[in-house]
Amino acid sequence: MKIIICGAGQVGWQIARHLAGERNDVTVVDQDADLVRRATDTLDVQGITGYASYPDVLDRAGAGDADMIIAATHSDEVNMVTCQVAHSVFGVRRKIARLRAQNYLESSYSDLYRRDHLPIDVVISPEKEVAEAALQRLAAPATFDSESFFEGKAQLLGITIEEACPVINTPLRQLTELFSTLRAIVVGVRRDGHLFVPTAKDQLFVGDECYIFTDTRDMTRSLEIFGKTQAKLERVVIIGAGNVGLGVAKTLEKRTERVRVKVVERDQAQAEWAADNLDRTIVLSGDGLDANILEEAGIASADAVLAVTDDDKTNLLAAVRAKELGCKFSIVLTNDPTLAPLLTPLDLDAYINPRSTTVSSILRHIRHGRVRALYSIGDAEAEVIEAQVLGTSPISGRKIGDIAFPEGVLVGGLLKDGVVVKPTGSTRIDEGDVISIFAMADDVPEMERLLQVSIDFF
Repeated sequence: MKIIICGAGQVGWQIARHLAGERNDVTVVDQDADLVRRATDTLDVQGITGYASYPDVLDRAGAGDADMIIAATHSDEVNMVTCQVAHSVFGVRRKIARLRAQNYLESSYSDLYRRDHLPIDVVISPEKEVAEAALQRLAAPATFDSESFFEGKAQLLGITIEEACPVINTPLRQLTELFSTLRAIVVGVRRDGHLFVPTAKDQLFVGDECYIFTDTRDMTRSLEIFGKTQAKLERVVIIGAGNVGLGVAKTLEKRTERVRVKVVERDQAQAEWAADNLDRTIVLSGDGLDANILEEAGIASADAVLAVTDDDKTNLLAAVRAKELGCKFSIVLTNDPTLAPLLTPLDLDAYINPRSTTVSSILRHIRHGRVRALYSIGDAEAEVIEAQVLGTSPISGRKIGDIAFPEGVLVGGLLKDGVVVKPTGSTRIDEGDVISIFAMADDVPEMERLLQVSIDFF
């Protein structure tokens, strides 16, 4: 495919990295020559310096015969105009735009993006994606990462192995024997900063970060087996009343089970605006780093703190202070993936990487039609792919044990006739099944070949 990516920032660069690695013809456009140079120097892509919405710039980028354009610049308006120009002037078939401002995303204005108005096929909202990721973390407070699959019937859990874990130093093969009815599989392990797909003889050690794919019905049991307890959240403190914090608070307000939420916002005007837009949530105007404000918010009795300001370091420090004052569980928003290793020494529990959530969302829509869901792990180190098995796929009609999957690939689960099935070597993959696969980044192209996604993206 020939794809133009407008915006060579963190998200654009990661998308280019994924698509170029899958042997697509990728061109990156950005007005910043340094960002374009970084992309062309580190990736197998072409680069064009200029404003993405200018017709002559898109022409130089090859829009005349492009299959897709992804508008991910820092400006919503530039992204919207870029899609319009790509459609009206060059007839680009598939147009994806990243829009941050919530005013553009009101459901009552959804007709705006029709082909006869402003032709955008897919609108990605980073704030909504991050708010959803935060709610996923809150739903599983014993984990550092969490994502739903199979329409909520299965869950990917990121669990840090601690001294209390009862299965330390136990080969994974024995876990299957010890817990034969458990519908869960360890699909990935990060040890000493290195992520890998474990084999049946591998053991788990203290400090390992494990990714476990489990049937949702077995989630609580899975957590207990790996030394975690699933606590019920009744009190949550949110630091930051921007789009993410406000979105999480609104969702928690709508839940039938009562969750008491308090929001701390440093900007007085933003705090007043948040208070006007929330019903049952208490909004406090003050600095989330101020111990007095946190105590006023009842941080000592809070079940979780969610730090989602627009500053990574503020989020880290606010969460550290909250834990110091007695909060049980902390989630921090960090745009810089290099800060993630600091979580353990700082005694923080979970983090959300907006870049990763946005990249996952865009890739999911790029592979629309065959891949139903996709989640990017870490700094694009691996992907968890949920896809429907086609009759033409090389894996259709075969047993898992007979398929030559790459070493960096492990099947996490199957959905057969609406029922989650724990895969074994004798499990047969049939046409129409939905399969979930953990794949290291280098092995994703081979998995797409096996799933036959690359034959027809749309």
